[in-house]
Parts: sequence; C-alpha cells; structure tokens
Amino acid sequence: MGIIDYTIVTLGSHSALQILKGAKDEGFKTAVVATPDRIALYSLYNNFIDEVLEIDSWTDFPKLEKQLQKRNAIIIPHGSFVAYLGMNQNKNMKVSYFGNKSVLDWEENRKMQRLWMEQSNVKVPHRFKKGDKIDRPVIVKSYGAAGGKGYFTARNQKEFDEKLNKFTEERFMVQEYVIGVPLYFHFFYSPLTEKVEVMSIDKRYETNVDSLGRIPAKNQKGLNIEPSFEVVANIPLAVRESMLAGAVSMAERVVETSKKLISSKGLFGPFCLETIITSSEEIYVIEISARIVAGTNCFIDGSPYAYLNYKEPMSTGRRIAREIKEAIKKNKLKEVLD
Repeated sequence: MGIIDYTIVTLGSHSALQILKGAKDEGFKTAVVATPDRIALYSLYNNFIDEVLEIDSWTDFPKLEKQLQKRNAIIIPHGSFVAYLGMNQNKNMKVSYFGNKSVLDWEENRKMQRLWMEQSNVKVPHRFKKGDKIDRPVIVKSYGAAGGKGYFTARNQKEFDEKLNKFTEERFMVQEYVIGVPLYFHFFYSPLTEKVEVMSIDKRYETNVDSLGRIPAKNQKGLNIEPSFEVVANIPLAVRESMLAGAVSMAERVVETSKKLISSKGLFGPFCLETIITSSEEIYVIEISARIVAGTNCFIDGSPYAYLNYKEPMSTGRRIAREIKEAIKKNKLKEVLD
C-alpha cells in the first residue's frame, strides 16, 4: 500500500493543526477527532484537514476505533491524549499508533523518569525524599502531563509544610528549584536513520509565575499570590551554539538508555528535554516529554535548526509524517508503529 491508502488522525487539541498540516504536505489523507466546542475551529482549516470526526465527549473515542481501523488510520499522539483519554485507554488503543506505548509509564511516573535520566548520565535536580529536611527552595510537582497544573514552590521547611497541608494531589515529587534559564529542546529520533535531530527550541509563558516576574519584588509583598506554572503560550528561542553539542549528547544518551531500560524499540519520534541552564552553564534536565510538545507550534513553517537539515519548511508534525512515509516506502512501517 502507498501513502494515499493511509489516514493520519489525531485528537483536536495541543498540536493537531501542526500534525495534520505536516501530514497533508507529505501526501496523506487527514482527519481530526473533535468535541462539539472545537468543530468550528478545525472546520476553518479544510485546506489540509479532510475530515472532522465529531464525538460528544473524549470518553466516546473508543466508538470510533473500528471505523478508524477500516481507514488504515495512524494515530499521532500528543500531550492531550493521556490527559483526555486516560493512561489505560491510551495504552489499549487498537488503532495503529505512532510511537512506543511502553514509554508512557516512564514518562508519567516521575520516579521512573528520574531513574531513566540518571542512567542516561544527565544532571537532574536534587530530589527530597519523605523525611528529608527541606534546606533550599523546592518545587513540588504532581504526576502526569498536566501543563504545569498541580505545582507549588516553597522556600524552606516551614513554608513546605504549610503548603503541603493544602495540597490535594496524592502523587508528587519534591525537587530542588534550580535557578536558571528554562529551555525546552525539541528532538526527533528516527529508528530508520538511527539519528537524533534538533528540531527547535522554545521557552514557555506560564501563568501566573511569568506575570509576577514583571512586578518589582518590593511591590509583590502583601499580594498573597501563589505562583502557578500552567502553560498558556510558547516563545521561540535560539540557544548559544556552544551549548547545542551538550544538549544533543544528552538526547542521544536518553535514547540509547531507553532501548535498554524500557524496550528494544526504546524512545523514538519526537521528544523534548525540558532543561534549566544555570549561570555556570550547567544543563539540568527537569523533565522529559516523550512525544511532540506544544512548543513546536512556534515552528509550523520550520525552525532555523530544522532548516539546516531540510531545505523546505519542516515542522515536527511534518517530520513525523515524513518518517511514516519513509517507513511505508521501505516496508518498515512496523518499526514506527505500536
């Protein structure tokens, strides 16, 4: 079968526009699954979205599965899949799925994720375990990909204890709050070429922690506003070139470790190393997103880094479709699907 026999499908959220535009540019049929409140948005883009498949709620997604299988649909996951469908439904999906579902458990569980990073020999912030004395600023993170929801910061043990009493999340991790510049490196690993590619870099605009930063410290006193880290937007960045080598090396080690730690397929496709770069130029990995991230939406027409490899607009969404197309041509589609 050729690419015309397949349909690229994703959920109407997160980075769907980029994914479907890229798929159409590579010659695929496209469809988006959307709830009623989003139909109008995706209908605007019928130049590259062939079909909008409406469901009443995200829990109705399994009802579409047989229909999608008949169309030779290939699902492209993004950050909203686990959030909307839940971990089990995402993992039990019967439609062909780009990526390795075994990675999901390692991404969602912060302790497993930390083990993955440590075994990849990358710097990670100090973790405080139960009973440890909080002797420096910390950030408390809930599990899962919730776009920064469920986080809080504390300056010391007393403030940590006070805030923890009001914290409703059952699963969380306490780690050192590393002071530095947050940078989000977007990579793509191809099992066909066995190469890691730098796709783009962004930083996030988080509410309300970023807006608080615009208020002088002396004026923040008495406001009684708790910083929130919920992501509302993304800002494109170019990093100092001398730092790229270290970032690429980290990404390569993360991929190689995943093949030993998770499964033989390991991590492939798009992923993001979420980092903090300190004043001494140390790079700390604070989190990994083992899928396409919303920061890549800044680069639907490509980034300076993608341009170095491709003399045409190459978003991360299009790079996914290109990988699938190459796999079809080489009769290696099983290598990139789960």
